[in-house]
Amino acid sequence: MVRLMMILLGVDYLRARWRGVLLAGASSALTGAALFIDALDGVLYFHIAPFAWLLLIEGLATLAVAWTGMGGQRTLRYVKGLAFCVSAALVLSGYRHGSFILSMVFATLFLADGLLQIASAWVVRYRTWKFAVAGGVLEIVIAVFLYQPYPTHYKGTVPYCLGLVLFFAGWNLLLLALRARRLGVNPAAAQGGLAALAASAAVATGVTGVTGVTGASSVSSGIGAKLTQTVFDGPPEDHEAALTVHVWTPVGSSKSEARRQPVIDRYIAAVDRNGVISTGHAALEAPGSVYISLYPAVEIDRSRDDFSRLLRATQENDVPGLFQPDYATESKAWCPSTRQVRIRNYDPQRLARFWQHYRADTTYNLTHRNCSSTVSHALEAALEGATPRVWGGGWLAFVRMLATPELWVAAQLRKRGQTMAWTPGLTLDYARALSMLADPRPSGWTRAWRMMRTRVGRWFRPRRTREL
Repeated sequence: MVRLMMILLGVDYLRARWRGVLLAGASSALTGAALFIDALDGVLYFHIAPFAWLLLIEGLATLAVAWTGMGGQRTLRYVKGLAFCVSAALVLSGYRHGSFILSMVFATLFLADGLLQIASAWVVRYRTWKFAVAGGVLEIVIAVFLYQPYPTHYKGTVPYCLGLVLFFAGWNLLLLALRARRLGVNPAAAQGGLAALAASAAVATGVTGVTGVTGASSVSSGIGAKLTQTVFDGPPEDHEAALTVHVWTPVGSSKSEARRQPVIDRYIAAVDRNGVISTGHAALEAPGSVYISLYPAVEIDRSRDDFSRLLRATQENDVPGLFQPDYATESKAWCPSTRQVRIRNYDPQRLARFWQHYRADTTYNLTHRNCSSTVSHALEAALEGATPRVWGGGWLAFVRMLATPELWVAAQLRKRGQTMAWTPGLTLDYARALSMLADPRPSGWTRAWRMMRTRVGRWFRPRRTREL
């Protein structure tokens, strides 16, 4: 989540507030370490109830806006909201076996996530797969620690988990703050292959973080121009200039009728009645003749026998690729995109620099450098610094971003894309989540109030008519 926050806040915002980030990180890390150590002897000096109430409020807030999501985004919201509410209820109720239930649930989640991360890293073998395996092993160790009752007989489950979350979040913020003092390149963007791009841009412009927004000029001091509108009722209209993410879903792009396989055909691939595998496609379009769509120059044989070998992100699976000229040409040769996500608040200058650098290499790899990873990296480059542009350069931008449920959703999707492989399904949900952060919608509470007021008005209107 920290890397995603770095992208959304931008280099200039972080560099201007590194002391505040440092203080927040130190406070979080110290609190987490103290909470974890305090739970080791089974006698708690820290009161867990306030944290449980915060967890309950966060869960209720997430559930209140869950219905506004789309696709997997809505599912993740409901899962997060229910998990937070149930966990808080077990803590606050004082139920005798509540700690045991939470320990089993948390341990199982850590175990499942660790095994999934290790398995995907072993199969895909991307550049940093060994670090992913180490992270998976650490998650399994934490799961074993939570499964066994020593030394607190499950009473310390909640303090353990809360302490770990606070400690690692604080540690990441500390690293971020120490680097932000002289930060010239966003490390989160550089992870997507933009290090040389950002460095060249810094040399060319003489300043870091020159931003621009559709319909708004940039501010040379860094933060970027604040948009005149901070809350939007919905996605951009057709006449509005906006960035568009096009996604061809595996089922929608299958040549023949696809066999329905829930989750698999949504995020991985669809198999038609002839046994041919379709992985779908993703592209990004923006005003100004920017169209990013990477495709293999020669169609890859995706039969069942060769598909497992092609999943490895190694050099032997690199093939020549090509970039499609524009959406009209690609959709005419194939078919129109199945889903579209449009975003107003993006930086066309950063996107153009990314595209100028990225298109110099036409290498295609099914899992490491494919259409979806290309679109995801381009989207991150375009949205760098989006949060201060819409909410201003103060701490309100930081707080509002943390309070937005889509931040958690986008962080989980980004983790899956980075540790496994970016697919059109993941890119679609990732773009939807980022669109809610870049172009904020009214909160769930606001929408609920509007809906209730509308329904009450409709209920009273016929009554007033009868009285007249």
